[in-house]
Amino acid sequence: MRRNLPYFVALVSLVGLYHLSTSKVLVGTENFTGFKDEKSADASNPKNTYEDARLTTFETTIPGGELVNGFSLLDRLYLRKGTFYIVTSNTSAFPSKNNIIARPLDIGTGHDLLCTDKELRFITPAEAKNTLGDQALPVDGFTLIAYDTEQFMKHFYHWWGEIIFGAWRVYSALTGRSKETTGLPLPSRVLLPHIYGTEWRDIPGINARLMRAAFPSTSIEKFDYWDDLILLDKTVVFERAMIISREAAHTHHFYNSWYKMISSTMAVNTSTDFWEPIRRITIQNVVGHVPEINYRGVVVSPRWAASEMPFVTYIVRQGGARRLAESDHEGLVKALKELEGEGICQVNVVQMEKMTLEQQIEVMARSTVVVGVHGNGLTHQLWMPPSARSTVIEIFAPGGYFHDYEILSRSLGRKHYAVWNDTLTTFPKGKYFEGVSYSDDFHGLSIPVHGPTVAQIIRARLTGPIPKD
Repeated sequence: MRRNLPYFVALVSLVGLYHLSTSKVLVGTENFTGFKDEKSADASNPKNTYEDARLTTFETTIPGGELVNGFSLLDRLYLRKGTFYIVTSNTSAFPSKNNIIARPLDIGTGHDLLCTDKELRFITPAEAKNTLGDQALPVDGFTLIAYDTEQFMKHFYHWWGEIIFGAWRVYSALTGRSKETTGLPLPSRVLLPHIYGTEWRDIPGINARLMRAAFPSTSIEKFDYWDDLILLDKTVVFERAMIISREAAHTHHFYNSWYKMISSTMAVNTSTDFWEPIRRITIQNVVGHVPEINYRGVVVSPRWAASEMPFVTYIVRQGGARRLAESDHEGLVKALKELEGEGICQVNVVQMEKMTLEQQIEVMARSTVVVGVHGNGLTHQLWMPPSARSTVIEIFAPGGYFHDYEILSRSLGRKHYAVWNDTLTTFPKGKYFEGVSYSDDFHGLSIPVHGPTVAQIIRARLTGPIPKD
């Protein structure tokens, strides 16, 4: 036994170092406020003990100092019988309840969506004991609470391009404009209180599979979990939570410019690289490797997947609604192939619905330029590698304009062009298309586009000086 003692001591030391190093990764750049084990708490600060963290008189706080309409990040958010409670001695530090949450009803159906005391209440620490009881059951980690109905959830763009993308943009602001967002703990759970089954899943099945890839350890809880908490008839307190509410997001003044749920998140001060941790882990877990590109937009690693030219991907919609006139589709393919013949780029002409999920993600993870008619496929720009030459070219029926994919491009620091047949429209930082424009043939089956015009801007983006915009 004595002969083995040095090896045992060494083993214990290594285990201790392992736990120390992993705890730093979990905490990352932004420490949570509480829920520490009583034995490890600082004896000089009894508020850090696990038992004290259960007290309902501890106040709710705003990490980062400011709430974003519809994406409200809170520490110590209380819940009892289906109602959220913010415990605070200073209600003026918080925005209106209607900026935080709305009634969980479909939008545009004539319902009054203004928040009531059923959804959220502000109470003082003095009131907390009578309202919430002496103690709360702690729910540790970071919880995303998507409080809406399934109305918009069951759509690839609305789930990934708004709910998840917007939530991560707000969450990543805890690191400021630093590019080091990889230390932020991933969500422990996503809670969907008003989803009863599979309603949040899109028909192609992309939403759920990508959630498992991006957040493999994150549980997705639905109404049964929510109802269990109600029937338990106890107060719970979320260590850190974000309430996501579409109607509340619409109360931000930026919504009047872009008319998108994530308009409010554009006020957040964060790096254009904020999405990189999610992009990279998703690609790694779906494809098995993450392509890296150089300043020209050429894939340089892994070495076996390297390319000689930048990738240009044209997402075809000729099999469904909102598509190009067939002759113009053929003309666009011809113009793109001429660029390939000149040695400017390698062209991929793809129909996403005919590809596996792995193929969809891989082609976008290698693309410097993406071209397509306004539609769901352009949400895949989330997987494009960041680059000064990164470009999204979105084709509209002449006169039509929606901000769905432009706002994603803007958030990610890539250049976006709207194409109306042979006319290009783009906006520098600080400028944007005012409002939206819904032309009569917005969903037309013969949308025109001038292929050489599209090819011309691609040539300029890939062969000109490195863009500064």
